Amino acid sequence: MLLKKSQTIMANNDLIQFWGDKKVRTSWDPEKEKWFFSIVDVCCVLTDQPDEEHARNYWKVLKHRLKKEGNETVTNCNQLKMKA
Repeated sequence: MLLKKSQTIMANNDLIQFWGDKKVRTSWDPEKEKWFFSIVDVCCVLTDQPDEEHARNYWKVLKHRLKKEGNETVTNCNQLKMKA
């Protein structure tokens, strides 16, 4: 699947990046010089989910399976909010 990427600036360091018709919320941390991405939005794009609700459920099930397997890269915190 080849997608065209575009960007929309939201705030100082926040961007909405579009992959095809799907949005991916991002945030730039200038101190750490790192990009942060909404995992739910990334799941939506990569798994071709029809909407954010399906992507959120996909991530919840995947996170549960990873924890069950003993994967320690998944944190124990609830979802953090990003600007929409």
